[in-house]
Amino acid sequence: MGVEKGRGATSNAESRRFNLPGREMDGAWLDAMADIDGAPPRLRTEVMVEHPRSIITRNTSPDIAFSQSINAYRGCEHGCIYCFARPTHAYHDLSPGLDFETKLFAKPDAAVLLRKELGKRGYIVSPIAMGTNTDPYQPVEKDWRITRDVLEVLAETRHPTFITTKSDRILRDIDVLADLARDNLVAVMISVTSLDPRVARTLEPRAPHPGRRIAAIEKLAVAGIPVSANMSPIIPAINDHEIEQVVARVAASGARDVNYILVRLPHEVAPLFRAWLGEHYPDRAGKVMAMIHDMRGGRDNDPTFGSRMKGQGVWADLIRARFIRARRRAGLGGERLMLRSDLFRPPDGAQLRLF
Repeated sequence: MGVEKGRGATSNAESRRFNLPGREMDGAWLDAMADIDGAPPRLRTEVMVEHPRSIITRNTSPDIAFSQSINAYRGCEHGCIYCFARPTHAYHDLSPGLDFETKLFAKPDAAVLLRKELGKRGYIVSPIAMGTNTDPYQPVEKDWRITRDVLEVLAETRHPTFITTKSDRILRDIDVLADLARDNLVAVMISVTSLDPRVARTLEPRAPHPGRRIAAIEKLAVAGIPVSANMSPIIPAINDHEIEQVVARVAASGARDVNYILVRLPHEVAPLFRAWLGEHYPDRAGKVMAMIHDMRGGRDNDPTFGSRMKGQGVWADLIRARFIRARRRAGLGGERLMLRSDLFRPPDGAQLRLF
């Protein structure tokens, strides 16, 4: 399959992780099909409706700063080649490749389900994170407005939330975010992977331009909304040379802090990433993978708690040292934002949970 313009993955192979039967079109038939039907049409984004029974996902991971999260969508049109959530599409018998970017699932009942779960007897308040699996402000949010609906429930109940996104579409909801920020109930993290539009265009083909993300940091900060940045992921020999520039730029834009995560290649992400390297960076593909292996104990991916985010070895240590130095030079680091949880009030209609 040829490279699809404007998409991240270079293939759409089905996952074999669950022993699903593979499908492979015969090369001769492909030639005949092209002769008869012409070039295939460009892939269009499809959105399917999902009706889950609950919307809050809980985790006990020791290296994640939250225990509750909400994902309004499955799949992500941004098409980031490195996205660790790609393998989740295999659960639906879909490809973690192009299917992940083009066959999306929306959960329009999210706000209703959230209201119901927040009203349950014995609910314990803890910040709810959004943007942990797929971006809550990816392009389809413009029409579906599911993230907006969820935010309005959180504002109504004065519930704390963390939001991670790489989209300036979050500015549409600056009114609700400012309301939450007045009571120290929200923190936003904007992902800035690269300042180079050419690199960003291959890494994150349908995510907003880096300049728009920087502008979003500035506008959120001016509005009094606590905002930080995340250089995630750092990929050796692809964007690690930008560490100092990214840290300095986000600090100058008003970010309160900046963090990073080393590239992770779980399950089907590894072969997709290799194919992407071969397409966009063939001159250094071997070097990139060798450095990743050095940081991951000789493997494509290290799932171990404690090291999976920061890596190990010489290259990981060097990146860590450079990042710490860049933060210090920019005057960042040391501030720990604690969101309030004492203002929570059950949603309307859930008063009985108080008795």
